[in-house]
Amino acid sequence: MSIQEKQEEIIAEFSIFEDWMEKYEHIIQYGKSLPIIDPAYKVPEKLIKGCQSQVWLHAEQQDGKVVFTADSDAIITKGLIALMISVLNHQEATAIAQADIYFIEKIGLKNHLSPTRANGLHAMLQQMKLYAIAFSKINQS
Repeated sequence: MSIQEKQEEIIAEFSIFEDWMEKYEHIIQYGKSLPIIDPAYKVPEKLIKGCQSQVWLHAEQQDGKVVFTADSDAIITKGLIALMISVLNHQEATAIAQADIYFIEKIGLKNHLSPTRANGLHAMLQQMKLYAIAFSKINQS
């Protein structure tokens, strides 16, 4: 499934919820489904700068696709990184680097996050794109 198709799927998923408490619960459920990151990657070098909570993000290439694993010490934040991973995981590096991530605004998340969480979400996306750009350059050489 493409990045755009995954975003459309999430938009449809969130459209069934009536209020933001239900949407937050759904985000928390995403976090609970996040595969456990290898403890070897829960190191300061893997922390995303700009997040109020601790968020560890690791990326590697497998069969030409970028595979992300992550964890956070906060349940909403863990759900947010899980949402991002569900959209960008197992995609080609160039597709991730060039992706227009619009589902955040479409589901209303942008307007319902505190400024610090919104900054953290932006930092997560930026770090994922930076990993993808790095892999793209490696693949070109």
